[in-house]
Amino acid sequence: MNVNQALEYANAFYIPEFIFAGGYESIEAERVKGEEALKALLDEWRTAENPGFDFEVVRELADRNRGLCDAIGEARLRNVTSSALSRSLSDADRCAGIAAMQGRTAASVAREVRGDRDGYAVAYVRKPIKGTVLGIDIETTGTAPERGYIINVGWETMELASDSAPQDGEAVFCGLPEDPYKQTGVPLEHIHHINWDMVEGKTPFREDAALQERLLKLMKKHPIMAHNAAFEDSWFTLHLAGYAEARRAGKIVVIDSRDICRKLDGEVNALPRESAPAALENWARRRGTLVEGEVERHLGLDDTDLMLRTVQAEMNRKSMFAK
Repeated sequence: MNVNQALEYANAFYIPEFIFAGGYESIEAERVKGEEALKALLDEWRTAENPGFDFEVVRELADRNRGLCDAIGEARLRNVTSSALSRSLSDADRCAGIAAMQGRTAASVAREVRGDRDGYAVAYVRKPIKGTVLGIDIETTGTAPERGYIINVGWETMELASDSAPQDGEAVFCGLPEDPYKQTGVPLEHIHHINWDMVEGKTPFREDAALQERLLKLMKKHPIMAHNAAFEDSWFTLHLAGYAEARRAGKIVVIDSRDICRKLDGEVNALPRESAPAALENWARRRGTLVEGEVERHLGLDDTDLMLRTVQAEMNRKSMFAK
């Protein structure tokens, strides 16, 4: 599907009753078509100099798709690959993140790295680290942002200094549609331990305009840091109003703490890959921010706090902070 076809599909008059009346095959066919359109529009947004459309069209198409997916059932789609989930941040994002923490330009970092992936390890330690970051973590009903929901978000800020502490932490639980989740339960409950009682009556993330406005304001004020930040970035792109536009305009900088772990922690390459050495819980154990007997909570604020303290511990080992 090309961009013009995707826009035509997204802007077409949508009557869900006709689709649902056709049963599973009709709903699934519509989902596939809608996700093809989403992919075309996302690719164009990310690569074109002038996409020629308002990103709200993309968010609304993703909202429509979630309704279809709810009718199909989360379990049926759990292992279907998402085309909206990025696996990693771009090299340009890495350069911008390093630059933001060192108070210099992304172009200067890019010149030093010169496209060499191994060069980022040197770039991270070339200049002193300073400033403030917004740590953030979300819990969701799946891995596909075009199909699932954000059910918990936690955030706090931290000055990038050797002796600072995370501050102003907040956590919000977000609601789900009663049909079908009141009956089926919250997906991935075995991981995040968020059950229906914890989200019942809560405002869904996509409908909470006040929450979205607060988050977007904070994200424009401070670089955001998350562990495997491509996950949060992908979800906020389709769920947070104004995020994709601000990212494209360079008003939001995203830093991946997992990339910091992989580039700075020399133990990562020495450990078996199947042991997931760059996972937050394992990294935190090596740095002593998670002691024996403790486990990662998989809740937004708890994991944000753990991530920020672990990043700080790693940077202290390398004497990276400004004096």
